[in-house]
Amino acid sequence: MTDESEQSANDKSEITEETPIVTSHQLELADQTLAYTATVGKMPLKDEKEKIAAQIFYTAYTLDAETDPAERPLIFVFNGGPGSASIWLHMGALGPKRVDMGEEGFMPPPPYKLSDNAHTWLDLGDLVFIDPVGTGYSRAADPADNEKYWGLEEDLEAVGEFIRLYLSRSKRWTSPLYLAGESYGATRAAGLAGHLIDRGIAFNGVILISTVMNFQTLRFTKANDLPYALYLPSFCAAAHYHGLLDDDLQKRELRELLHEAAAWAETDYTVALAKGDRMSDKERAAIAGRLSRYTGLSQRFILGADLRINIMSFCKELLRDDKRAVGRLDSRFIGIMASAEGSTFDFDPSMNAIIPPYTAVYNQYVREQLGYETDLNYEILSFKVNENWKYQGGQFPDTSEGLRAAFAKNPFMRVLVAQGYYDLATPFQAAYYSLAHMGLDPALRDNITVSEYEAGHMMYVHEPSLAKLKADATAFILQ
Repeated sequence: MTDESEQSANDKSEITEETPIVTSHQLELADQTLAYTATVGKMPLKDEKEKIAAQIFYTAYTLDAETDPAERPLIFVFNGGPGSASIWLHMGALGPKRVDMGEEGFMPPPPYKLSDNAHTWLDLGDLVFIDPVGTGYSRAADPADNEKYWGLEEDLEAVGEFIRLYLSRSKRWTSPLYLAGESYGATRAAGLAGHLIDRGIAFNGVILISTVMNFQTLRFTKANDLPYALYLPSFCAAAHYHGLLDDDLQKRELRELLHEAAAWAETDYTVALAKGDRMSDKERAAIAGRLSRYTGLSQRFILGADLRINIMSFCKELLRDDKRAVGRLDSRFIGIMASAEGSTFDFDPSMNAIIPPYTAVYNQYVREQLGYETDLNYEILSFKVNENWKYQGGQFPDTSEGLRAAFAKNPFMRVLVAQGYYDLATPFQAAYYSLAHMGLDPALRDNITVSEYEAGHMMYVHEPSLAKLKADATAFILQ
């Protein structure tokens, strides 16, 4: 039997709430100066006994203005993974500071640099960057309990509770409210819109960046032919970028070409896949020829793949002759492979290009400028979270119903969908398919705005796309 002191040492109630770190800053932009306050801390999530069960790390930026803070838009921001911290949108797109990745967004030589973000969203609204449990510095009180938060429904509950607490503690219940999520963060945002409307929290707008809601559109599984058609326009974009299409297609305007590829994929290609072994040799050859024309891959490879091009094999096959692979997150990126053999790449060159710069710059920034000191590792992207995530809803979870329900209950809500042409993780046509199949009432369809970018999954690493994303967000929020 343990004594009282041992019980106390093992008790989760020993974790106490941190006092947030508050600092003042100023950002000089071309046309204005933004004076703002940064708040860094951990929001406690409590169990039924009012003991801290977990802490969610966050960074909030609030503009120092004479107007009532409750009248300013408040934007809650998170990334995806699902094991990703909010560092990418924080330090790449929306925050007042960003990692300097150059104009194209390719990996710069070390040491890496922090720069002012001329395209910050801080002039549009106050920003709250959220790191779900298991990412960033967010942890359960008992490490054994971390996995209790690693699931679709559990995550909605935890992040939803964070938002409720932040609104209460900051006295922002009457502010115009927005969600901004990237990748699985878009999955989360769609689900939260439906989850929180039933708890009295209605959003003015939801911003879905590199969207996935219906996982059937992305998962290459047996008897699921949907992704093959939805990925084709993005494969076409990658081949066009690397100059691998026939001359007549290379000369075409990109969006016009992708529209043509998407129309063919949704008609002739989809019908052909549905026929399966009932296709004649002539039909099969015709489909393979058209696929080769749109993807730059050989007909021999396509026929060998049974007309079904998997994302990972495409990344390796496109530049196989050069012993190179293109990025999954952004097919503009090229990586040197150990061998031309094999069906998958050694590493994702687009992911490898961003992890070192963002890791180094953020760890310096949070300590040096935001004043947050800790020996805890900042989990930028936790593969443990990804591997142990529980996707309720079967093989193909879908949060588009949550978004549809939120629209039905709050017809004033608007949605901005931002998609990159070169994104092979969440292809743009898959997002449009999900939007078209969510059962949204016709009277509400104009509440959705779609914007496209000549970059990849994290379109904002490409500086022209970063500027366009800010312009699109400005028009959306100030509408």
